[in-house]
Amino acid sequence: MKVLTLLAPRWWGFRNGLFFGGRRSLIKAGSLLALAVGFWVGIYVIFYRVLRYFQAVEEFGDLLAYKLLTMVYLTFFGLLIFSNVLVALNTFFLSQDLEIIHATPVSIGEIFAARFLDTLVESSWMVLLFGIPIFTAYGLVYQASFVYYLGLVSVIVPYLILAAALGITLTMILVQVFPAQRSRDILFLLSLLVIILLFFLFRFTRPERLVDPDAFASVITYFRALSAPASPYLPSSWASEAIWPLLRPSTVSSGFYQGFLWVNGLASLVVCAFVAIWVYPEGWSKSQESGRLLAGRFLGLVPKRLRPRTPRRSQTLSLMGKDLTFFFRDNTQWSQLLLILALIVLYLYNYSVLPLDGVKVPTFYLQNLIAFLNVGLAGFVLASIGVRFVFTAVSGEGFSFWIMQSAPLSMRRLLWSKFLFYLAPLLLLGLILTIATNELLQVSALMRWLAPITIFSMVFGITALGVGMGAVFPNFKAENVTQVATGFGGLLYMILAMGFIAMVVVLEAGPVYILFMAQARHHSLSFFQWLYVGGSIFLMVLVNIAAVWLPMRYGIRKLAAYEG
Repeated sequence: MKVLTLLAPRWWGFRNGLFFGGRRSLIKAGSLLALAVGFWVGIYVIFYRVLRYFQAVEEFGDLLAYKLLTMVYLTFFGLLIFSNVLVALNTFFLSQDLEIIHATPVSIGEIFAARFLDTLVESSWMVLLFGIPIFTAYGLVYQASFVYYLGLVSVIVPYLILAAALGITLTMILVQVFPAQRSRDILFLLSLLVIILLFFLFRFTRPERLVDPDAFASVITYFRALSAPASPYLPSSWASEAIWPLLRPSTVSSGFYQGFLWVNGLASLVVCAFVAIWVYPEGWSKSQESGRLLAGRFLGLVPKRLRPRTPRRSQTLSLMGKDLTFFFRDNTQWSQLLLILALIVLYLYNYSVLPLDGVKVPTFYLQNLIAFLNVGLAGFVLASIGVRFVFTAVSGEGFSFWIMQSAPLSMRRLLWSKFLFYLAPLLLLGLILTIATNELLQVSALMRWLAPITIFSMVFGITALGVGMGAVFPNFKAENVTQVATGFGGLLYMILAMGFIAMVVVLEAGPVYILFMAQARHHSLSFFQWLYVGGSIFLMVLVNIAAVWLPMRYGIRKLAAYEG
C-alpha cells in the first residue's frame, strides 16, 4: 500500500492536469492526441508499405521482414537502456521530492519499488508509441491471429522490465563512482560520443546496398548476408524469435523464447532490487555532493585578460555575453555541438554518395531539383536544432528570471538579445548546409545563389518563432531545459516552423521552375511570367516578415505579463 501511496502524487498530477486544468489543458490534450493519432497512422502506413514490398520479393521477402523486426527490437532495447539510465538518475537521485520521501517512515525496498515503476513507465511510453503501429502492421500484413497480439503483450512486458532493471542497475553502480550530477554530465558526454560513432559506422557501411542485389557479386552472397544470424545473447534476438513463429511457420518454439524473456526479466528485477537495497542509501548520500562543471574548469584555465569583455553600457551585448557564459557552463548545452558537427558531416556525406548516375532522368535536372528540395530539408534541420536551443532559451533563465523582471530591463530587449544571440550560429549552419550541398551536386548558377538567399531569409523566421514561442510557453521551474523542448509549446513551435518552411518553399517553387526552364531553354520571360515571379517573391517577403514580427511581438507581450 505504501508503494501506491508513493506513486499517488504522480497520478494526481496527471489527472488534475488533464481534467481540472481548464480549457487550456483540454486543448493541449486534444492537440497531443490528434498528433499521436497522426503519428501512429504515418508509421503504420510506412511499415505496411515496406512489408508489402518485401513480400513481393521472392525468396528474400520474409528474410527482409525478419531482419527489419530484429532491427526494430534492437533499436528499442538500446533506446530503453539509455532512457532508463537518464530517467533513473532523476527519479532515484536528483528529483526534488526525494528529500521529503526519505524523511518519511518508508523502507528502502518500498522506495525502490515505487521509483522502479515510475522509471519504467516514464522511460517506456515512447517505445510503446513507436511500437504499436509497427507491430500492428506486421500483424495485418501477415494476417496474424489473435494469438499474435497476446504474444506481443507477453514479449513486450518482460522486455521492458529487463531493460529497466539493467538501466537502473547501471545507474546505481555509476553513482557509486561519481556523484549523481557528475554522472549525468559524464554519461551525457559519453552517450553523445557513442551516438556519433554509431551514426558514422551505420552510415559509412551504406546499408542501402542491403536491398540492392545488383551491389553484390552474386545472389549467393546476397542471400548469405541476409541469412547471417543475430547474436543469441541479445534480448532483441529472443524477442524476435518469440514473435516470428506467430507470424510465419517456423521450427522455433515461440513459448520457449517467451519463457526465456520472462525468466531473464524477473531475474534481472530481483538482482536490481538487491543491488539497490545494498548501494542506494550510500548513492543517495553521494548525490547530495556537487562538483565543478567540466566546461567551468576549462574556462577557468583561460586568463582573465584573454576572456571576451562586453561594453558595460550596452544591455544587449551584456545579455548576449551572459547567455554565452551560461551556454558553456552547462555541459548538456555545449556538448551538443559535437552532435551538430556530426550531423553536418553525415548530412553532406549523404549527398556525396547519391547514385545520380544510375537514374534515367537527366542529371542536370535532378541535381537542381535535389538542391531546391534541400532548402526545405535544411530548414527542417535548423528548426529541429531551434526547438532544442532557441525555444528553450527563455526557460533557461530558470528561477533567476525574477532578477530580469525586477531589473531596469524591458522584455523587448531581453527577447531581441536572445534572437540576435542564436541568429548568427543558425545562419552559419544554414549557409554551410546549402552552399556545401550545392558544390557537391554541381548545380546551376541560379541555384547557387537562390538556395543560400532563401535559407538566409528563413533563418530569421525560424529564430524568431523559437524565441517568441519560448516566451509564450515558458517553464522556469523545469529541472532540465531538455524537458521544455518536448512539451506542448515545443511541439507547437515545430508545427508552426514546418508550416512556415513549407509555405516559403511552395511560394518559391513556381518562380524557380519558370526561371530554371527559361534558363535551360534560353528563352526570355513574358510579362505575365515576370508578374507571377514578382508577386510570389513579394508574398514570400511578407511571410518572412510576419514570421519574425508576429511571434516576437506576441512573446514580448506575454512575457511582460508573466507573473509566475
